[in-house]
Amino acid sequence: MTIRKYVIAVIASLPMAATLMAAPAPLVSIKTQDDFFNNISKHCGKSYEGKVTVDNAEGGSFANKKLIMHVRRCTDSELQVPFHVGDDASRTWIITKTGSGLSLKHDHRTKDGNNDESTMYGGHTNDAGWAEMQSFPADQYSKELFVDQGIPQSVGNTWQMYIYPEKFTYRLIRQGREFRVDFDLTKPISAPVTPWGYE
Repeated sequence: MTIRKYVIAVIASLPMAATLMAAPAPLVSIKTQDDFFNNISKHCGKSYEGKVTVDNAEGGSFANKKLIMHVRRCTDSELQVPFHVGDDASRTWIITKTGSGLSLKHDHRTKDGNNDESTMYGGHTNDAGWAEMQSFPADQYSKELFVDQGIPQSVGNTWQMYIYPEKFTYRLIRQGREFRVDFDLTKPISAPVTPWGYE
């Protein structure tokens, strides 16, 4: 092949190469995770009251406070679920389809809407889980954040969420620590205030 023909062949192949490079990577779809995501999505717009059912820490800060989850915003790839503790509207759980599983992040804000010093910690699924339950072991960002904040025991955190027709559960576990809140999905309640930092 002459140099001229070679150059023409290369130029002709550029549009195809550009198209291949620009194509997004195919998303991995795992049925149990899709079903779990969709089971929560079915409650979009609704709010439910919960109660602490397990807390082995002394002087739990959630005791005697009204606990509300609000499945506030839902897209095909993200769920935003504020978790209100009494008058504290600082917490929002964010569940995201990442293409390799599901991510859970805890978006914490101050009352003026700014990011809290401890925010966006959470984890990512490392197995298929079940349509009713997914586990989120702490990710690297969270581990580094916990060490920086002087709470290295939290490096071992795993968050779990359970969704059944009558109950939603948020659970935190690590060695020596368990915290669990159960929400009654049979009794929707009025939506709480807008979470801090959101519109």
